[in-house]
Parts: sequence; structure tokens; C-alpha cells
Amino acid sequence: MKKKTLRFRAALLISRLAMHMQKLLGMNASYFPGKLAIKLCPDFLGQIEKPKNIICVTGTNGKTTVCNMILDILTDNGYDVLNNKAGSNINAGVASSLIADSTLTGKTKKKIAVFEIDERSSKLIYPYIKPNFAVCTNLFRDSIHRNAHAEFIFNIISESLPKNAHLILNADDLISSSLSPENKRTYFSIAKLDSDLKKSVNIINDMQVCPNCHEALSWNYVRYHHIGNAYCPKCSFASPKSDYIAKPDFPSQKVTVSVYGKDETYPLVSNSIFNTYNEITAITLLREFGLTKKQISASLKKLNIVESRYSSETVNGIEIVTHMAKGQNPIACSCVFDYVRHESGQKEIILMLDDVFDRDGSSEIMTWIYDTDFEFLNSDSISRIIISGVRSADYKFRLLMAGVPENKLICTEKEIHAPNHLSLNGTDKIFILHELYAAEEAMRVKNKVKEAVQNRRNCHV
Repeated sequence: MKKKTLRFRAALLISRLAMHMQKLLGMNASYFPGKLAIKLCPDFLGQIEKPKNIICVTGTNGKTTVCNMILDILTDNGYDVLNNKAGSNINAGVASSLIADSTLTGKTKKKIAVFEIDERSSKLIYPYIKPNFAVCTNLFRDSIHRNAHAEFIFNIISESLPKNAHLILNADDLISSSLSPENKRTYFSIAKLDSDLKKSVNIINDMQVCPNCHEALSWNYVRYHHIGNAYCPKCSFASPKSDYIAKPDFPSQKVTVSVYGKDETYPLVSNSIFNTYNEITAITLLREFGLTKKQISASLKKLNIVESRYSSETVNGIEIVTHMAKGQNPIACSCVFDYVRHESGQKEIILMLDDVFDRDGSSEIMTWIYDTDFEFLNSDSISRIIISGVRSADYKFRLLMAGVPENKLICTEKEIHAPNHLSLNGTDKIFILHELYAAEEAMRVKNKVKEAVQNRRNCHV
């Protein structure tokens, strides 16, 4: 522990006062106190005391869900856990969480911390935060104007990770599974599924050649994009052997996990493959941390995916689903589109992908939609797609390129008006696919959809 300087003590006092003022004014907790502390004392994160046990979670997709799962299960088992859920996943958010759970002198009140870490912020956080366990869910192509390319993010994380951190990595992801090769590591994966393919059907696959000899990779199976099991036919490069192997049984809502060769059964919290990855990630971390199968299984029975990311409700025989599909993120959107097309029944979709909700500086970059598999929405089971938002014409053009008939497409600039355009003719399910920052608006739209369904029912009574 570094010696606490006068500058640190002043920064701690001022940031605590700022946090107190925010509470008095009824403002939500934020990263501002931490930002202020780091501005006043650049070495603030190095000097403030941290909990003895630290778990950090990063990755392109799934890190928030995995963090929430870990936090909820630890809390359910009696652990008092510090976290940055109320702030943000950048260095200022971590600092705010440490300030909130510290004494007046900067001593920590907790023994365990679970931090969600923004990938680009790794180089600003890991020099000061030394996790016992560092989880990486996956690494994909993400928002171009922020994250450039998966290799760029890989290098930031790999160069920043402390060498004593025990890594929890996805064996099915040939990019993130290669992080910091000198670190201790435990791998998780999902066993081969009947739905797996011999080659990727996605527009993009960022792991097509061997990083060692540049030979084209061969695949035992592909799940989506570069997720699957591959090997180089010319050298020894291959997907690593997994320590935790999940075998999901979606009809029974159970997953069997081979833990170092011994089977354990857990309840499934979702029927989607990407949330199965989130669950096996959390299970792997928690088992390595020391929780028993019984403890984890009992807690999983109580869990649901956070409503702001997924919700489902049936009204008059029609299932209404809200599902986050991160705008500017072609992988996340493609996975959600693939999930929707494989869902049973006749479907209508409301798209809310604009990233302009409640924040300034919205991106004008739309190139990501040409990396996204809108082709998955060209399905006979999808009767109508209502495209909302100021850039609805861009999404319509992309859907037309994907072969979706124009008579299925309706545009409206105001998201709240989208439910007015529902057909509800033979519809079994309505999917509201929304951007990360549109969760509140999506719930308002969902309420309007419920009204439309109810009104149609009343008209036929």
C-alpha cells in the first residue's frame, strides 16, 4: 500500500463532499466524485485502500450481465461485496465506488470487490487495481469510433493485465483466449451443439487465419462469427482445451457443466446461447473463487436477466419481448437477430437502434450496419419490421439490401409511435429490439404495445 500523501487526503475529502452533495440534491450516484478525485490526485487509485479479494470483468459483450450474476450470487451467499454498478466501468467509476465504501481516511470497508472494467480503460485501472481474478467474456469488433478493432483492444488488455491475476477465459473465442499467455488461466466453453456449422455464415469473422503462421484456419465447428473450435492445419495453434464445458438442455432449462471432468447440473437462466455463455462464465469464476455447486445452483434459481436487457410478458396470447441489441455493435445485434429468427411463431419487430437517447455526442458513424447480419431478419416468420428513430431510413436501406421485402418495412421517426403501426394479424410474438441507452424508452414503447394488443382484443369481443 502506497503512503497516503496530503494531496490524496485532500482529494478524498473533496470527492466525499461532492458525493454527499449529490445525495442531498437527489442526484443518482455517478462517476463524478471519482473523476474529481483523480483530477486532484492522479495517483488516487493507487493510494486508496482496496479490498483483499478483487474480481474484474471485461470483454466486448456480456460483461455487465456476468458482473450482475457474480455480484447477485455472492450477495445471496452472504458476501458483502463492493462494486461499481452505481457509477461506471471506467477509472472514475471505480474510484467513486472505492470512495463510497471507504472510511474518512481511505480505508476500505469491504473484503471483496467486483468491478466491471471497460476494455479501453484497462490501461488506466490495472496499474492500480490488482485483481485476484480477471474475467474476459469475449473480444469482438465493436463500436468503430471507440474501439477500432478487436486486435487494438486485445493489445490494450493484454499489456495492462497484472501478471499475478488468475484469468478466466473463453476457450471458444480464439482472440480473448490468447490474452496474457504467462498468466494462470482457467478456460470455459460450450460443447458442440446440433445447431453449430462447419463455417461462419456471418458477414464478419475476425479470426480466419493462424496468428502464428498465417495459414487459413480449419474449423471443427463454428457457432457464430469467430466463436467455435478451430485449429491450424500447418502448425500447433488451436482452440485451448476447456476446464469447464457446458452442455445446455434448453427444453429442460438445465445445463450440465463438466468441471475438470466431473459433471455438475445447474438451472439455465435463459434460452439464448449468448446468455448461456454469460452463465458459464459466472459459474467458472465462482467455482474457482471457492463457492460450491450447491451454493451457485441455489442462487441461480433466483436469478433473472436484468429487465433493462431482457423482459417478456404475454398479453392476450401475444408474447411481448424487449431485448437489448447494442447499437454500434455488429456482433451483439447479429446475435439478437439470429435469436429472433429462430424463435417460434409469427413475429413483428420494432427496431430502436439509434444511439441518441439521453446523451450528447451521438455518433454519426453508420458503417457498423454493413457489418451486421440484417439478413437474419429476412425470414418468412417475420411479418413486419417497424423501424424507429431519426436514422430509420438508413436501417430501411440496409434491410432492403438484406432482401427484406419493402412491404414488410415501416419507418417512423418517433419511437413512441412505433406501436401504432403493428399489424397484430396472426402475430404470436412482438420483439422490441432496443439500443443500450434506450432501455427506458423501450419500456414506454412496451406499454404502448400492451395497450395496442389490449385494444385490438376489446374490439373483437
